[in-house]
Amino acid sequence: MKTNCQVRYSSHQDDAKHYDTATLRKHYLVENLMVADEVNMVYSMFDRILVGGAVPVKESLPLEAPEVLRADFFTERRELGIINVGGAGQVTVDDKTYDLDYKEGLYVGRGNKKISFASKDAAKPALFYFNSAPAHTAYPDKLVTKKDAVVMELGSLEGSNARTINRIIVKEVLPTCQLQMGMTELKPGSTWNTMPAHTHERRMEVYFYFEVPEDQAVCHFMGEPQETRHIWMHNNQAVISPQWSIHSACATSNYTFIWGMAGENLDYNDMDWCATTDLR
Repeated sequence: MKTNCQVRYSSHQDDAKHYDTATLRKHYLVENLMVADEVNMVYSMFDRILVGGAVPVKESLPLEAPEVLRADFFTERRELGIINVGGAGQVTVDDKTYDLDYKEGLYVGRGNKKISFASKDAAKPALFYFNSAPAHTAYPDKLVTKKDAVVMELGSLEGSNARTINRIIVKEVLPTCQLQMGMTELKPGSTWNTMPAHTHERRMEVYFYFEVPEDQAVCHFMGEPQETRHIWMHNNQAVISPQWSIHSACATSNYTFIWGMAGENLDYNDMDWCATTDLR
């Protein structure tokens, strides 16, 4: 078993205007999250969110506190959201084990000392994607299936953006300190997400793209509305979106992505919209 953690520092929008492709990818793209028998994490100074992936194959994988946290255990001062994007798996939190099937989620509150990941079938391992944010108090752990989520149908096939938004870890489903997570599923024939574009100064966001066919790609758009940039991405990769940045994408196939947010409030609809015709 191997645990890896990178630290990414915050960047100002004036600096980001001057980044070339390699620099954009260095600061915002998160690759190699899903590696067999490893737990891989990136700790971002944007609202101190932590994004990670765990792939238990040969053995159960403990979720250890990386050095940057200076904590005795991972959720000593944090809350955690987990969504399984692979085969059937299990997450053990202290003395309780939760079964997570494909696209099911789990909220883990502050104060749980032992967390571990396991797959039910090594031939079809679970792929656990997780986000974590600082927490001021402890809320109960909760398994969240797709039927528990707040579901929204948006867009149209004519607009290439017919999609289902599953709000999984949000205040309408369970209490959290600041973490929110959900999953957006693009329907066949649709490729655009999150249009019209927006920012939200009160929260930063991380997108994790999956169900992207091996020979296809996603073009993620970021930057200030009048100073946009793009990053080409592939399956099981994430991208950090600062508070000042739009977060949208178009791909060469339909796909699914998980969004996670941390920051000032829990108001999902708190967004500063930008008309599509005003993007530059």
